[in-house]
Amino acid sequence: MKLNEIADNAGSRKKKMRVGRGIGSGKGKTGGRGGKGQTARTGVRIKGFEGGQMPLHRRLPKRGFNNIFALSLNEVNVGRVQAAIDAGKLKTDGAVDEAALVAAGILRRAKDGVRLLGSGEITAKVDFVVHGASKSAVAAVEKAGGSVKILAPKKDEGEKAA
Repeated sequence: MKLNEIADNAGSRKKKMRVGRGIGSGKGKTGGRGGKGQTARTGVRIKGFEGGQMPLHRRLPKRGFNNIFALSLNEVNVGRVQAAIDAGKLKTDGAVDEAALVAAGILRRAKDGVRLLGSGEITAKVDFVVHGASKSAVAAVEKAGGSVKILAPKKDEGEKAA
């Protein structure tokens, strides 16, 4: 076999049909759109129309809402941070914040902040500056000799009950 003999199987590649190129082409005149009216036009097709019957999307009740103030936080486990320290990707001198985690390859991109979670073991002494942290994560970091500074404002006990 030579390079000039390599070819696709017969019928494996199909040419695109050119629409609206005269009646003799087989897809002329209406161009595959049928007759006249709204369905023949572009951009104004009736999507949920059910012949005058109340459409499904209006029959079903509305539910839930979108919180526009919700923060999209990156979640990082302490075990993942320890693995990056062991691999030499993350330096423990100075504060470890969102930018340091992105530079170390732990996070792909910075969102609204970082939330530290307590899954895994941490043995290195690390000072974290994060937006939030679970109680187990704070306990694990402090047990290893590090500290966690939380940037988010503290919630009152009364706020949680309400």
